[in-house]
Amino acid sequence: MNDLVIRAATADDVDTVLAFWKSAAEGTSISDDRDGVERLVARDAGALIVAERDGALAGTVIAGFDGWRCHLYRLAVHPGLRRRGVGAALLAAAEERFTALGGRRGDAMVLDRNTLAQHAWRAAGYAPQARWSRWVKHLTT
Repeated sequence: MNDLVIRAATADDVDTVLAFWKSAAEGTSISDDRDGVERLVARDAGALIVAERDGALAGTVIAGFDGWRCHLYRLAVHPGLRRRGVGAALLAAAEERFTALGGRRGDAMVLDRNTLAQHAWRAAGYAPQARWSRWVKHLTT
């Protein structure tokens, strides 16, 4: 998608992101509220990455880095835009962020029942780990 804009979310995006997750994300989380997302954006301005197409939200991913490990959450793509490269572009941006911060491995929590997401993560090079419900990809060798 050549018309896709990838950028870090701002505090002005919080309500739009929360509404988007209700329609595009699989399930909800205890932290899917205004306070939680505002805290995320204030604490780590680059962690919540959004994709926009024609000024509308097309996808999101949270690329959290705690100084040691890289964690991916809330990869969500608008249902009408799936399988068009939005998720891949978001993951590429997240991986670039991790690499710039010195991260060496990205991991993602993926619901066992979410087979659509499992396909997307596998296509992006992530693999399930037998001991955890976590999918992992080494970013550097």
